Amino acid sequence: MIALSLAEIAAIVGGQQHDIPDPGRMAEGPVVRDSRDVRPGSLFAAIAGERVDGHDFAERAVADGAVAVLATRPVGVPAIVVPDVVAALGALARAVVGKLGTDVVALTGSAGKTSTKDLIAQLLQRLGPTVWTPGSLNNEIGLPLTALTAGPETRTLVLEMGARGIGHIRYLTELTPPRIGVVLNVGTAHVGEFGGREQIAVAKGELVEALPAADAGGVAVLNADDPLVRAMSARTKARTVLFGEAADADVRAEDVRLTATGQPSFTLHTPTGCAAVTMRLYGEHHVSNALAAAAVAHELGMPVTEIATALCEAGQLSRWRMEVTERADGVTIVNDAYNANPESMRAALRALAAMGAAATAKGARTWAVLGQMAELGEESLAEHDAVGRLAVRLNVGKLVAVGGREAAWLQMGAYNEGSWGEESVHVSDAQAAVDLLRSELRPGDVVLVKASRSVGLERVAEQLLAVDGEVAG
Repeated sequence: MIALSLAEIAAIVGGQQHDIPDPGRMAEGPVVRDSRDVRPGSLFAAIAGERVDGHDFAERAVADGAVAVLATRPVGVPAIVVPDVVAALGALARAVVGKLGTDVVALTGSAGKTSTKDLIAQLLQRLGPTVWTPGSLNNEIGLPLTALTAGPETRTLVLEMGARGIGHIRYLTELTPPRIGVVLNVGTAHVGEFGGREQIAVAKGELVEALPAADAGGVAVLNADDPLVRAMSARTKARTVLFGEAADADVRAEDVRLTATGQPSFTLHTPTGCAAVTMRLYGEHHVSNALAAAAVAHELGMPVTEIATALCEAGQLSRWRMEVTERADGVTIVNDAYNANPESMRAALRALAAMGAAATAKGARTWAVLGQMAELGEESLAEHDAVGRLAVRLNVGKLVAVGGREAAWLQMGAYNEGSWGEESVHVSDAQAAVDLLRSELRPGDVVLVKASRSVGLERVAEQLLAVDGEVAG
């Protein structure tokens, strides 16, 4: 964060100073919400959560080097007291980003946000210092904390924006007004909370509504292959740039294919030229993500040859997203267990089928270890059934459905599609899945692990990779 005095911070957030002997003392370390992350000069945000109240760690934070605490009540150490710590974080982020004048790129979508954000960040780093959202910290707490890590040297701030309702993205854009906004897709993630894809489109489109007009530099980067996203061009005053495989896309992919190991390869076309790309990432769904990243980089002046090189070299920065590890015995574990929705589940299954093609030709098998996709509302039964059916259509060798009712629906879909005998099985929990796999895996098998974050199926991948009690890879 840029250095600010405690008096300046109090004025920005509208707070009262308590137990602060020197209002001129500078906060020049990171703003943190976890006392374990405190560094000398930090400002500690004491957020009261469902399980832990940050106020209880105020003394520890100051003892470890925090210059003050952002709190809702006096805590016996230097504090700036505000009615709402989260709102104060937002106000502070808005002020800091305004002072810096950093170029802000924001993105949203139902699926692929984090992977695309990581790609954009890796491309833009080649143009200059870049700050981006770590992992999926894309809400009203994570976004301002990320923005506050930017400094005077930061050229670009890349921010992922999530939403669980109408107005959420609008609020986030008020904290960190973007110049470039990217909308990836409108799917069925959180459809149970929104009430339908049309309502999801309304929420995601708040990003393009917040962009500056074209003559002020505003750019809306929209997925040409998603009709609900393409239609958002009518909701913005910004200039529209389309990406996708559609013939009229400004940044598009042609000759898309997957390598024998499941990595996407294509010809990248931009308004200034074309280049060949073969990615290190796994799965055809990364083509759309790569095109979105390429469109942003192109807008910021990166030559197409450098864009292609960066896409070829880009890796996966965030954990448990198509994280591929091969064991010493030749078994490949694909840990995609961070989250799941119908779109990402289908993409992962197709990637598994591509990755396993060579393995199955040699007598090995593909395994899909799948669990619940949460927050689908009335669509839950149909969507889980459809995923189970798709696993069979893609000739996945073994389906292991993990959990309760939703897992039973997955297996039912597979069964109704023609999965007989031991081709699909329903187990109660992650440990049961681990026990089954440990007894049946053969060298060369490829195992996909995927479910919504709440299911915690990353434990399956971690235990399958455990060697002498430690996780390999």
